[in-house]
Formats: sequence, structure tokens, C-alpha cells
Amino acid sequence: MTEMQVTPSFRLAYVPGVTPGKWARVWSERLPDVPLALVAVEAADGEPTLRAGDADAGLLRLPVDRTGLSAIPLYTETTVVVFPKDHWLAAAEEVTLADLADDVVFHPLDDTLEWEQLPGRPAIERPATTADAIELVAAGVGVLLVPQSLARLHHRRDLTYRTMADAPQSRIALSWPEEQTTDLVEEFIGIVRGRTVNSSRGRGQTAATSTETPAAKSAPGRAGGAKGGAGGTKGGSGKGGAARGGAPKGSGKPAAGGRATAGGRARGGSGSSSGGAAAARRGRPKRRG
Repeated sequence: MTEMQVTPSFRLAYVPGVTPGKWARVWSERLPDVPLALVAVEAADGEPTLRAGDADAGLLRLPVDRTGLSAIPLYTETTVVVFPKDHWLAAAEEVTLADLADDVVFHPLDDTLEWEQLPGRPAIERPATTADAIELVAAGVGVLLVPQSLARLHHRRDLTYRTMADAPQSRIALSWPEEQTTDLVEEFIGIVRGRTVNSSRGRGQTAATSTETPAAKSAPGRAGGAKGGAGGTKGGSGKGGAARGGAPKGSGKPAAGGRATAGGRARGGSGSSSGGAAAARRGRPKRRG
């Protein structure tokens, strides 16, 4: 019984707010034979998912425990404050932490921001999730600070947000098990870093090279052949090897076979013209006196 071939695949975990779509599209273009599986996980489950081997890499929020995991920071998100549309903060273009001194500021258990000191007034009880906190904000109980991607993820028509000028920010990183830095991981690293397919270190470059047609590979040979053909043409006009076998270079005398040498091509050509004129004169009948 023959063994079944296992089709390779790549599993990418990502936390709420992260949108891996643009990188997934590039992956499908470069590696159409390797399926990319997107695995949505909660923010707190990102690292355990990688350590358990349930994903090959993950787009997580920093900090990441580097014990056994590698991480490459990708970008930093803007922090915003979410509040009802009729809140007085709606009149501001940008908000500071001091502006929130009199407001209840929710701090959910899955908060992705690192605080040295929480702004505003604390809530009686911490919401379990960001989604729960959004519901309380919609009820007019308080406000919530989150990365902008999470504000968009939990968008509601009765809520809006403004940019925070001095709040902590969340950073997104690509992380993977250090001992599992495979060719596919290298390929995805190249994609998120913006490498072209020719500069990538993974399979994409190999695939691109292997799909080059034989005709394309032999193009330089054809070019050389064309040059050789040109040389042959030049030889026919007096620069070829056969022509060199005649009179010395630059003599201007026709070689054997009536061809001019390279040095005397111009003179030979004019000589041929005068010779033709003489022949024409010889062929005229003489005038009778």
C-alpha cells in the first residue's frame, strides 16, 4: 500500500482587531498550492495556541513571553476612547487622560492596554470582556479606552470615538515557536515585512525559479546566437573570416572572390562602382568619323 501524500498547509492565529486579509491574499498569490488557515483566538489564548502547536504562527498583541517563542513587532495601534454620541467628548478632536477625570472608565478583564495608573473613576465591577464593556458604554454608564481596531470591530451606530493623545498603545507582532522556524514561517515573515517574491527566503522564491520556462532560461543563448548571426552577416560584407583570407588589412584591394577586406571596404566599394562604369564604356560602339 502506497503512503498518502500530505498536502502542506499553514495555520495562522490572530487576535481580535487584527485583520490578516491583505497578507492572506499575498500568500495565496505566491503559494497557491499551500492552503492558509486563519485561526481566530482571544487575546489571552494567542500564546497558548502557539505553544500547543495548534497554529504555525500568530498575529498577537505584545508583550509576548519570549521563552520558546520568537516575535517580530509589526506596527503600533492608535488608542481611542469610546463613548455615546451625545457625550460632551464628541465636541473634542483629541482627548487627553486628564479630560476623563470625572468619567467612569471601564477596565475589562481582557484589556489589551498596559496601564501604570488607570484614568478616570473606576467602575464598581470590571466587565469580563471588551464586548461587555461596549454594552455598558452604550448604556451611558462610562467610557472605554481601546485600540482603534477594537473600536471598529465593536462599532455601534449610537457610539463614536476620539483619538487619545497620551494613552498607552498596543503593538501587534508576528510570533511563532522558536524551534519551528520552517520555510513556510520564513515565507510569511517575508510577506508581512513586504519582501518581494524574488527577495523572499521561503518557498515562494523557489517556486518562482522552478516555474521559469526553458525558453526564458535559454534567452541569453539566443541572444548570443543573434550576435553570431550578425557576425556572420558582417563576414559576408567583408569582416568575416573568409574575407580576411584575401589581401592585407587596409589594402583596399579585393580579396580572392572579388570581396573587399575590412580595412578596404569603402575603397573596394568605390572601386567596384568605377569598374562597372569602365565596363559600360567598353561596351559602347565607337563613333565613326
